[in-house]
Amino acid sequence: MAGRPPGRGVVRCSRDAYGETFTADLLEQYKLYVQSADRVSARRLASSRLLLALNAGLVALYGIQPAGIGQNWWAVSALVLGVAVSLLWSWIIWSHKELNRVKFELIHEFERHLPAAPYTCEWRRADQGRGRSYRAVTDIERWLPRAFLVLYTVLLIALAI
Repeated sequence: MAGRPPGRGVVRCSRDAYGETFTADLLEQYKLYVQSADRVSARRLASSRLLLALNAGLVALYGIQPAGIGQNWWAVSALVLGVAVSLLWSWIIWSHKELNRVKFELIHEFERHLPAAPYTCEWRRADQGRGRSYRAVTDIERWLPRAFLVLYTVLLIALAI
């Protein structure tokens, strides 16, 4: 990213070539782009809430399985569906993480052309999400669908025995 000439990165032309409104227009585009990164995080949170509720519902559905005929069918169906939902949830978390990673790379690139670089500074101080002071939410969040996968797998094995 560093040292890219205009036209190859997020900024496609120089101040001189663009004109007097370069800084104001760049700042406005930067604001809009930061908002789009926030919206990705909000969508991820909404998806996670929905999928957590769906998984909780499937566990409850498994718990109220009918007695007698069809009992195994009911239980296996709930558990297999739970595995599918959990895998989907993991994929959604990964997808949003990758999209935000790219968005924040571009935000850092934007900031090289602005007088202040708060996101770049914050990310550096947080040791790029690997330090003691900060852990990326997606790194923590990804354990929840995994926990459901383990639960569903253990219950499927118990049914098979």
